[in-house]
Amino acid sequence: EVSEMAERSRRNVAHGLAWSYYIGYLKIVLPRLRKSLEEFSRANPSRLPRRETWKVHILVPLSCDIPDDLEKADSNIQYLTDLTETTLTKGGIKNRVYKHSLYAIRDEDNKPWHCVLEFATPLQSLYAMSQDACAAFSREERLEQAKIFYRTLEEILRGSKECRGTYRLIAYQEPAAETEPHFLAREVLWHLRQQCHEEYALGDATPDANLPTSLGTTELDLQISQEELPLSLRSDLF
Repeated sequence: EVSEMAERSRRNVAHGLAWSYYIGYLKIVLPRLRKSLEEFSRANPSRLPRRETWKVHILVPLSCDIPDDLEKADSNIQYLTDLTETTLTKGGIKNRVYKHSLYAIRDEDNKPWHCVLEFATPLQSLYAMSQDACAAFSREERLEQAKIFYRTLEEILRGSKECRGTYRLIAYQEPAAETEPHFLAREVLWHLRQQCHEEYALGDATPDANLPTSLGTTELDLQISQEELPLSLRSDLF
């Protein structure tokens, strides 16, 4: 009965997508990321000078609307190259390829900041479900599921020793494209600068008055009711 109630309310959708994303992708690629970045940095020493940003920056748009081309989404984001591929045999697929793309994010002074950037692709499933009459996801339900996905993924990664220090989740709500054409680039830049500040602050307790004090360029309301949160599988939390 509990399972049927959960299925009717669709509370398990985002929870399952987050776990699948972690087990089937992030847990595979993130532990190998540092080696790929070190290889690239040796060959291109000027491209990745800030080691504190050597992470996969995972974009989590709460609208779940994911464009395939980041450069078309924001002209201040420019594709540079791909990092070294990881080739594995998985699920009967021989030599399955996993790779990350490196981008240059242009700031207000047209200065490039380089980072590995990609979308959380499972959100495409949530968006597709909201467009399919069989799933009958409303816009409000999709937003709630996106929040649950973010919160669940954040909790999973926080507890993963293999992925520690290899990722940065960037959740945001998009404004109208015509009013904020470079919103996405600014959002990523804020997180890149914040990481540099966090690394700097470890050795110097003096706050920098020029750095932002807010949680981000967008004030996100990620609060969801306790009833909607997926239950933890760990027994030591009770």
